[in-house]
Amino acid sequence: MGMGKEIRHQMARRAAREIHAGMVVNLGIGIPTLVADYVPDTTPVMFHAENGVLGTGPSPVQGQENPFLCNAGGFPITASKGASYFDSAAAFAIIRRGKLDMTIMGALQVSENGDLANWIVPGKRVPGMGGAIELAEKAGKVIILMNHVDKEGNPKILKKCTLPLTAAGCVNLIITDMAVLEVKTEGLFLKEVFPPYTIRDVQERTEPKLVLEDAVSGT
Repeated sequence: MGMGKEIRHQMARRAAREIHAGMVVNLGIGIPTLVADYVPDTTPVMFHAENGVLGTGPSPVQGQENPFLCNAGGFPITASKGASYFDSAAAFAIIRRGKLDMTIMGALQVSENGDLANWIVPGKRVPGMGGAIELAEKAGKVIILMNHVDKEGNPKILKKCTLPLTAAGCVNLIITDMAVLEVKTEGLFLKEVFPPYTIRDVQERTEPKLVLEDAVSGT
């Protein structure tokens, strides 16, 4: 099931609220790249790209893209003041030494205990995992941005992932087109529900039983 432009930006805006001053954050390809557009200029953040940039900025204005400046997915980016450039070996050394405060990426499935599957569908042609394993294992916080259900309407948040895992127990927060959910030791907590959906809508499209945060309203 695809999603409209406004919903993609809604998810990016919500993810940007998790970013605080002084953080070093990696943004995956797709919707996560939009997150940089919603971090206020007054919040100093260094965005990291595993192809060798620390200090990527908001998306470039259409027609003003620099053909020599792109993210790990090959999409145009801008550079903020103080940005630095290095090779991929140094970029991955930053990841593997645990220097990233947060990574924001997509997913095919997430389990109720935070297992992540985002790199392969057996029998189908899909991109490789790139730096996903290292990012999922080493970043201080892992946020997932994804559709709540797959193209057939099946839940992507499951009791147990059926696809090969990228990393186990790594996901902290899930932001979908329907809701925001936090993975805790005590269970999968429903923190927010996006209009026009209700708590019941989210539960019906989520395999695990959800724990409701006190602040969540709706039926």
